[in-house]
This record gives sequence, C-alpha cells and structure tokens, in this order.
Amino acid sequence: MKTFNIRKLIPVTLFFVTFLSCTTLEEEILDESLTGTGQAEIVSGSIAPVYGMLRQVWLHTTNFGLQEVASDEGILPYRGGRDWFDGGKFIAVHQHLMTPGNSLVGDSWTFITLGLSRAVAAEEQLGLEVENGNSSAQNPLYEMVAIKAYLNMLALDNWGLVFKKDRSDQQSQILRGQEAVEYLESELLSVVGVISSTNGPGRMNKYAVEGLLARLYLNAAVYRDPYGTPNFQQEDLEKVIQYTSNIINGPFSLSPEYFDIFNDDNNTNPEVIFSLDQRGVLQTEHSRWQYWSISGDQIPRPEFPNTRGTDAVAATPDFIQSWYDAYGDVDPADADARFFQENTIIPENLRDLTGVNPTNDADHYYCVEATEFEMDRGILRGIIWGPRKDETGSIITCEDGKVRIYPVINRRSSGADIRYVDHNFQVDFTNEGSLHNTGHRFSKYQFSRTAPNCCSNSSVDIVLLRLGEVYLMRAEAKLRKGDNTGALADVNTLRTSRNARPAQTPAALNSMDMDILFRESGFELYWEGLRRVYQIRFGKYEDIWTEKTDRDPNKRLFPIPQRAIDGASNIQGFLVQNPGY
Repeated sequence: MKTFNIRKLIPVTLFFVTFLSCTTLEEEILDESLTGTGQAEIVSGSIAPVYGMLRQVWLHTTNFGLQEVASDEGILPYRGGRDWFDGGKFIAVHQHLMTPGNSLVGDSWTFITLGLSRAVAAEEQLGLEVENGNSSAQNPLYEMVAIKAYLNMLALDNWGLVFKKDRSDQQSQILRGQEAVEYLESELLSVVGVISSTNGPGRMNKYAVEGLLARLYLNAAVYRDPYGTPNFQQEDLEKVIQYTSNIINGPFSLSPEYFDIFNDDNNTNPEVIFSLDQRGVLQTEHSRWQYWSISGDQIPRPEFPNTRGTDAVAATPDFIQSWYDAYGDVDPADADARFFQENTIIPENLRDLTGVNPTNDADHYYCVEATEFEMDRGILRGIIWGPRKDETGSIITCEDGKVRIYPVINRRSSGADIRYVDHNFQVDFTNEGSLHNTGHRFSKYQFSRTAPNCCSNSSVDIVLLRLGEVYLMRAEAKLRKGDNTGALADVNTLRTSRNARPAQTPAALNSMDMDILFRESGFELYWEGLRRVYQIRFGKYEDIWTEKTDRDPNKRLFPIPQRAIDGASNIQGFLVQNPGY
C-alpha cells in the first residue's frame, strides 16, 4: 500500500485568495515512494492530498468538535479553570453565541474549503489523464467529483452555501438554497451510475454516493430554507427511500455487536460504507475521537504509559436523561447494547468500594496483561478503573509482570482531598460542574491495538457513513410520508440487530413518531458528528439544554469567518455574512 505524507499547508490568508479566485493551488507532497512519472503515481499523487485532508476536516478541534459541542449531545467546560478554555470558543459554540472570529468555526471553514480546493485540483489533473488515455484515472476522477460534493455538503450544513468550481482557473461561484441543492444533486448524479461499487470504505464508491444522495434529499427542505420550517417534498422523500433501499439491498449488513463498528479492524466491518482509512495509508492517522472525552487520569493502553485521555467533551445531562427516560426503571446499560459494553471486568470481590479510597487501596487491584487491558465502551459513568503509576512514573505491575488495575485516582482536580475519578451526571459551566471528572463520557471507539502508539496514531477507521444511518434515513422518509408502520419496521430492524449480547439487545418498539425517531437517532449515532444536523431537521435546535438558552433560528448556520470575508474583500459582495452575525 502506497504511503503519502502531506506536510505543507498553504497559509490561511493565501488559501482564501487561492480557492476563491483563480490562482493555482500547489501542494508539496513529500514521500520517497513517489519517484518516477508512472500513471499510478500521478493518480495516487492526485487523490492522496484530498483524502488526507478529510482527517483535518474531522479533527476534534475542527468540524467534529464544532458539530458535537453545538448540539445537545456534548459540552466542553473550562476544565478546572485551566484546561480547554481556548479563548472560549467551545463555550460560545455550545451556547450558540459564536461570532465570526470564533476559531472553532474558522478552522472548520479553513480545512473544508482547503479540501475542496485540493479536490478541484485533483479533478482537473485526473481529467487531463483520462483525456490522454490513462484509463486508471477514470474511477479516481469520479471519486473526486463525489468527494467535492461531500465537502460542499459539509459547507452547506455549516454555513448554508456551496462553492461551485470545476477548474483552478475559475473563480468560485457561491450557491445557496435551491441552486445549491441542484448543483450537488447534479454532481452526485453524474457519478452514481459509473463510479466503482467495489471500492473499500476508505474510498468513495457507488454506495457512498447513494448515501450522500439520500442525505441530500432528506435535508433538502432545510437547505432550501435554513431559517424557516422545513417543507419536506414528497418527491425528495421518495428519492431518499429509493437510494437507501438500494444500499440496504446491497452487500452491507448490520453489525450484531454495535461496538465492532468502531473497533480496530472496522475497515472490514460489513456495516461501514464510507470512512477515513486509518491503516497507515497517509501517515496522518489519529485517535482524537477515542481519547478526547476520556479522563486525563486514565491510561488507555498501558504498553504506552505516557498516554492518557484529555478530559474534554462530556455528554450533556439532557442527552443522558433521554436514555434514562426511554428505559424507565431499567438501567440503559442493561437494556440497550449501544449504551455500554463492559470490557474492564472487575472481580466481584473488588467491586464494592465501601471504605476504600486512594489512601488505603494499595492491595485493591487485579492483574492483567498490558496488551489485554481494554477500556469499557459506550457511555462511561461513575468510578473508572485502569493502570496506575508509582512515584517514578512507571506502571505498577504484579509479580508476574502483568499490570495492576486499580480504581483510577483523580489527580487532576481533587486537590488535597484525593479521590477517585467519578464521572457524575451533572456537568456545566459552574466551577463545580467544570471539574475534570464531571459528566458522563463518550468511549465509542476502541484504542487501536495495531497502531505504533496509543493516541498520536490509530488504525481504527473513522466512520463517516454506515448502514445504521441508512436505516434511520429510510425510516424518517417513510414517517414523513405517513408510513408509520414502515418506519417502525426499519427502526426495529436496526434495534434488534444489535444482538451479540442477547441480554442487552434493545427490544422492539411498539409505536413510532417523530420524537421517538429523533430519540433513536441519538441512541444509534451519538459521537459520530451528526447530532446537530438531525436537531435542525427535526426542529429541536432552538430547544433549551444545559448552559444553552439561545433560541435564535439564525444560529442554525454558523457565521462565515471574518478572516474569510476579509480574504475575499477584493471581490465585491462575494462572501456575504449570514444573518444574525
């Protein structure tokens, strides 16, 4: 497998001029394997920078973080008064009080539009290759058309606009509303019938394009009128059903073990349709989605003792409460296999921590091979367990060399009153609610067992489109067309498919309406960067939740970064700020 290392990014100010005007984008790709001028090198050298940029788009501190903390799913306080303030950007986005200078919004814009610029350059280069008889460039050309549409859909979700540009010597045309929908539709339809259906999930393929078409038609009502009440057109909903049915009847299948979708070997998981391939393809792999929410006192892989979580985003109490409300007197960990998977198996004689604390627990541990320690998955609550270090910073081991697993000590914010990490329910922007331990945590992705380290790299692919979402899209389209029975059947198929742990298999539902479907989308798709888009489409984005009271519909779209407007100031009226900013 060819490896590309993309090391040089053009400066932000230069980028705005580059993409928005007619200047040619030049990238420096440094890799000793890219020698010679063969056709394969030209093709791979064209597409690698585009796929590689998706990793920057979906970093925790760019578009992934933007989607999570703007929704009712995630909250990121100023931890302990010293961590994760970052100029207040996460707090402002969560409260829907962001400004055109917010760097979380600005960085997301930068990488999405830079990815678009690379896709345009690749499309142009591959088009020339096809004209010159290089047949191996044909399908990658289709992939670049689809990737360009995908990135433009992210821009449409975030800022209500797309960039129409097919050649590097063109000035981009800004499209909004119906024009934007029609442009994206034409781009995707131009390749859906010809792009490969056999590409793996790390490359655009026919089924990924069909999934993007389904997303487009389902959200078209929002795109046409982002500030009003969506008017879902019957023909759009019929197309959603058409394309989702094509995928459902295709080669994919729902994963019986929900968390296998997010495991080390998920590149071959039959549910994954499109993902960021993180198996050493571009040397930019990361595990931010794994460690971002995890306690900073937790060592997720004891083979690498200097790695830890970062105590960042927690689940809002509102989101967690939706699980408790759904299952009543039954713990959702017992009722729904998507909520929790126990991997850190604590011996029964150690589970009771009555009278046990960090000052007297020297013998309160069990032993496990370093390579076999596995964190729990799903929603983490209460006291967590993990490796512990001695005064020299070394992992404490048992006599046989195995790692000792203790209750994890909260060294980051417990002060003199030393105690364990206890992920409680309440997290907010108060001093008490912002301590490092507060809030239930997302632990959806496995910490890679095959990567060369714990947190800088990962072999776990980041899932961007999968069959579970496809079932939900079809159910929603059916429900909006009045087919409650069909929608219920699709949701129940999805719920009951998670049957690898029979006692925790979600039971079939008896009824279906929009509120139940919205709730189900949260249960199925949490921590995948999709919640904000669902909230807007379901009319929930102006609701009130923890530390967010703003009800302004203008906040459905983010502000266009001021630095982008300034960068394009030589083009009169080219970038117009969104209302409300």
